[in-house]
Amino acid sequence: MAALQRRAIRIRGQVQGVGFRPFVYRLATQRGLSGFVRNDGAGVEIEAQGSPSALDDFLQALRQPPALARIDALSVSERVPDPNVAEPFAIVASGGGATTAEITPDSAICPSCLAELLDPRDRRYRYPFINCTDCGPRYTITAALPYDRPNTSMAGFALCPDCAREYRDPGDRRFHAQPNACPICGPHLDFRDAVARPLAAGDVIALASERLLQGEILAIKGLGGFHLVCDARNSAAVARLRLRKRRDAKPFAVMAANVPSLLAWVEVGEAERRLLESPQRPIVLLRQRPETERRLPGLAPGLAHLGLMLPYTPLHYLLFHEAAGRPAGVAWLEQPQPLLLVMTSANPGGEPLVIGEAEAARRLVGIADGFVGHDRAILARCDDSVLTESVFLRRARGYTPQAIRLPCAGPSVLALGGFLKTTVCLTRDDRAYLSPHIGSLDNAETCRALEEAVEHLQHILRIAPERIACDLHPDFPSGRLAARYAAEQDVPCIAVQHHHAHIAAVAAEHGLCEPVLGLALDGVGLGADGGIWGGELLKVDGARFERLGHLRPLPLPGGDRAAREPWRLAAAVLHELGRADDIGRRFGAKADLIRQMLERRIKTPATSSAGRLFDAAAALLGVRASSDYEGQAAMELEALAHRHGPATPLADAFHLRDDGILDLFPLLAWLSEGVAKAVGAACFHATLALALSAWLDRAGETSGIRKVALGGGCFLNRLLTAQLRTHLEQTGWQVFTARQAPPNDGGLSLGQAWIAMQIKI
Repeated sequence: MAALQRRAIRIRGQVQGVGFRPFVYRLATQRGLSGFVRNDGAGVEIEAQGSPSALDDFLQALRQPPALARIDALSVSERVPDPNVAEPFAIVASGGGATTAEITPDSAICPSCLAELLDPRDRRYRYPFINCTDCGPRYTITAALPYDRPNTSMAGFALCPDCAREYRDPGDRRFHAQPNACPICGPHLDFRDAVARPLAAGDVIALASERLLQGEILAIKGLGGFHLVCDARNSAAVARLRLRKRRDAKPFAVMAANVPSLLAWVEVGEAERRLLESPQRPIVLLRQRPETERRLPGLAPGLAHLGLMLPYTPLHYLLFHEAAGRPAGVAWLEQPQPLLLVMTSANPGGEPLVIGEAEAARRLVGIADGFVGHDRAILARCDDSVLTESVFLRRARGYTPQAIRLPCAGPSVLALGGFLKTTVCLTRDDRAYLSPHIGSLDNAETCRALEEAVEHLQHILRIAPERIACDLHPDFPSGRLAARYAAEQDVPCIAVQHHHAHIAAVAAEHGLCEPVLGLALDGVGLGADGGIWGGELLKVDGARFERLGHLRPLPLPGGDRAAREPWRLAAAVLHELGRADDIGRRFGAKADLIRQMLERRIKTPATSSAGRLFDAAAALLGVRASSDYEGQAAMELEALAHRHGPATPLADAFHLRDDGILDLFPLLAWLSEGVAKAVGAACFHATLALALSAWLDRAGETSGIRKVALGGGCFLNRLLTAQLRTHLEQTGWQVFTARQAPPNDGGLSLGQAWIAMQIKI
């Protein structure tokens, strides 16, 4: 008989709340090993004893973990074997120690639970809180680590005998599934009327489905907050939702039962299908078919793409199940289903997502016609994630707080982002944890949500930051909060230039520690010289950067108001081109004051912003004179370019100046000459991509650098990004773009944290 060995195994990563301990238990018992496995503050601890060959095989099998698990580090050390130990392998109570384990993101209902949910013979038939170790809420119900039931919002629900038996059985897929419950012992739905008064007990799903089909708007509680829901096929209901939510034109997300239900409305590629059906279940922006906007008016007016998602909670599936007539089994989910539901964040315009019943009653009365809630508390606000095929617009549910690995370890940093699309980033060693999307800090509710997110992330990860980072702008609420935290905790507060942070975020996730060129294109950010930047060519070397060039500045008549009224930017272009007399002819009497402001340089700060360049182009083409939401003009311009198809760039419509400035005014002049909208939009994108490539080529020749990071909200424009990448890769550039965090301001906190980690103090 081979000599016994005993090995201690330490595993770090996403290994709690994902069925990892029963997975280990099964592997160990199959190989006749003794020992134990347990959770602790750092991850999972294992001691296993047996023959060397069995232990080697066990270690090999450990490296292929369950679907929701992720192993970041696995270390093994030898222990003295005890030949007298004959007890079988066991799962033991969680240990203590410093908390460094990761919290698992929320996950969509798994196929096994879905089959039980729709099986009339199952004891959890149509139970809207069904889950197991492979699916269900995690982050949004967790108060502290280790991830055990007493540390979640399920603590108050005592398990019934049947659920307790499942919970204790290592062979059951609900072994230590912390949200495990059933209709006898778990949470329950309730329905409240338009003023949030409880209605008599009944079938909540049937009532909700009936109300939706009647054209009502319901507030429905999900994993990370409430949705405002209506029938997407009912244009009157959609219009009413827009009116009540004060959301004139910003697109709505739509939920369908399955991918076949989407194919009549949008184009779905294989990569997009994988995203839609993934456990993360994000909203995915999909190309609309030609007739979709006419057939489904009011969902994404004027845009090329529509945001779609599939059900991810049992409750969502039950709404579609009810509409389908309650068929038994899951076969019906292979067929197209007619129901489409608007699923938009439940919040008054611009405020944070609503997560609690009392909060819903206070903030959503007057918007919702009824409320579908339940008694399982949401402990962390977490909106739906939004992606294109491979790029985050918003990183939240399904991904938060999964760590982003950094190139190296450093001091712990708390970074508070900027002003728009704010997120928080907290680092420990070589890992960065991004909060869910918080929003724009232009109202008191969102500012409070920012503080709440900071406190929750620090508490749940148990990280005391050694440094605080924020945007360079002195008047952002996030910056004031950063200064307060730094003073309270007696740690340095580091202000980071906005566009440096955009490029650093891309460098951080790609492990770029050497100097790179950075192209930062966005709406606005305070420059190191106090100016309004937004179209920047940078050389970035860790915590240092150099501004190599920028777009030719454009006057902003009326300052920030020009971003909401693109016609002002078109007027500024005409003035700069020496065609001030055209301003009145094009924009009427309202333009007289703007012309005077431009001539006298009154309240007309200059900006190098690429976002304002898009606005000017849209207004010159007559696409959009005023905007209802941020980025609307640019998105509609991109939609027109998509509809037109490929265009030949205008090689003589830009100038590369010796002082590093890229002058695109010749392109804007061409757009102002009565060009057809779609032609102009397509040529604008093609020419801008060519110009940016030429600009980078010149900088690459001078610097000797052939790696470029693309950051900033303009790189959410798929057409521009694809065309620019093609130009650059054809000339030998290595191109890096945001993948794990949004390229827009949602990724700023990651870049701020990475820069602050590298500063020598």
